[in-house]
Amino acid sequence: KSAWDGAWYCRAFFDDGSPLGSQTNDECRIDSLTQSWAVIAGGPETRSREALASAVQQLVPADTDLILLFTPPFDHTAMDPGYVKGYLPGVRENGGQYSHAAMWIVQAAAMSGDGALAMKLFDRLNPIHHSDTPEKSQRYKVEPYVIAADVYANSQHLGRGGWTWYSGAAGWMYRVAIETMLGIQIEKD
Repeated sequence: KSAWDGAWYCRAFFDDGSPLGSQTNDECRIDSLTQSWAVIAGGPETRSREALASAVQQLVPADTDLILLFTPPFDHTAMDPGYVKGYLPGVRENGGQYSHAAMWIVQAAAMSGDGALAMKLFDRLNPIHHSDTPEKSQRYKVEPYVIAADVYANSQHLGRGGWTWYSGAAGWMYRVAIETMLGIQIEKD
């Protein structure tokens, strides 16, 4: 009831009640977490689908292989969202690809019944696709067989991976692929 912003859900509210992840924000206007979890948590179907569509439209840029955490990144805002503003715009959690959250968009697409979209988004996250040419490998700069915790959207470092071998994103990638996309559920005994 309180967080719907007209086409997606706000991420949070500051102590003074002002929204974060709202159409009224100049920075962090839309955030992927609340849009994905609206679907994953079984929110109202019409709003959840609209929120997911808004996220895909605004956080999956056609000219990159990224799925952004939010856009635009924090840079000049007077708001204090915490440590995330300490990163350069488009780096790590400040508007880059944060692979945990990106995998949740894939999960939400699959759960909403759009398998083609889920596969298209999953392919963007597959680390081998970030290094399948020498040029891409030089840009990605990390192991092509490990999903990076983050991939930079900053124009000076566009497509560069970070924090491999540290990320729980690999576990989420496995679960989304096996459990959500393929429908295989592991049960005791």
